[in-house]
Amino acid sequence: MGTAGLRLVDGGAREKILDSCRRVLRVSGFLFEDDWATVITGVDEGIYAWIAANYALGTLGGDPQKTTGIFELGGASAQVTFVSSEPLPPEFSHVLEFGEVKYNLYSHSFLHLGQNVAHESLQELLSPKDLQTSANLVQPATFKDPCTPRGYLHDGEPLTLSDSALSLKMNYRPIAHAVGNFSECRSAALMLLQRGKDKCMYSSCLLGSGFIPNLQGRFIATENFFYTSRFFGLGSASFLSDLVLAGERFCEEDWSELTKRYPTLEKEELLRYCFSSAYIVALLHDSLGIAMNDRRIQFANQVGDVPLDWALGAFIMQKTSNQSNAESSGLLTNFFGEDSSVYLPLVIGFMILIFAVWSLSRWRKPQSKMIYDLEKGRYITKRILKR
Repeated sequence: MGTAGLRLVDGGAREKILDSCRRVLRVSGFLFEDDWATVITGVDEGIYAWIAANYALGTLGGDPQKTTGIFELGGASAQVTFVSSEPLPPEFSHVLEFGEVKYNLYSHSFLHLGQNVAHESLQELLSPKDLQTSANLVQPATFKDPCTPRGYLHDGEPLTLSDSALSLKMNYRPIAHAVGNFSECRSAALMLLQRGKDKCMYSSCLLGSGFIPNLQGRFIATENFFYTSRFFGLGSASFLSDLVLAGERFCEEDWSELTKRYPTLEKEELLRYCFSSAYIVALLHDSLGIAMNDRRIQFANQVGDVPLDWALGAFIMQKTSNQSNAESSGLLTNFFGEDSSVYLPLVIGFMILIFAVWSLSRWRKPQSKMIYDLEKGRYITKRILKR
């Protein structure tokens, strides 16, 4: 199953990738059917992650109000899923049943708001809007990049710009000047998260034009939420205020000092933590309104030995669905084989006969009465025949 990375790929190319996967899996020796190689929706991805989290916590199948919501921050998309008690627009409402328990879930996927895609989009947001295009231009345009530590040189690294900007830039690329400022990076990230808010069609849009109801209950923040907090040495129960302090120190430190402190990390990996720390704060606090000292949220990628992975949730969902189908059709199949519909009239007739015999016997059925036997010193059951 493919997720947001494949959802961003053009349809033709996406299908070629899936066909290639199918060819490999057919001869792999694993149990596989062609229609299993597909791209799931962002909503399904969020629901599967919610199922995995509550399975790991032992709350799946129990009281809906005691379940835990899920925040996912992937590379290309972000998902928010939790039980909501308020009325939801149909496109955001998803009813899930486990046994006799029904869960009214809010689930939505925000494509393009994953950490990696958002970081690329920030470059376009910060770059000059009016590039000089004169053939006599000696120096390329520059702009401040607050999400990269001071001292880092962007020279020679082309930036991702819109098609209209690329058509104007001619031979020069704008150069980012790293200034390493957490507060400014956080403000820029918030601007990115709020793009499209003017197109909001609901009473409230917390992320762009997407509706999110009031957050209810506890939450687990997974994937890049967890990786960023772990990089800064924060525990699962750390506050957002702790991440602010760690992000400020990191963003505003000189790049040469950071490379000495983290010699084993690749440059691309080390670079992203200034942006990711500011982006997470802008997303959870500035956009979703989670308090800096809120204890309802934990950063984790597993509970005990159980990984909080959407793939586990997909497996549980499929397993549960198969069991439900087997239970609903298993009785007749076990008695009469696959084509049970042929014997349905016989079954109905047999049930009517049983009912008639039961009704006749009921007319002479002995009735029970509890009495206290003084001789035995205890209650006994005495049958009384009624006609």
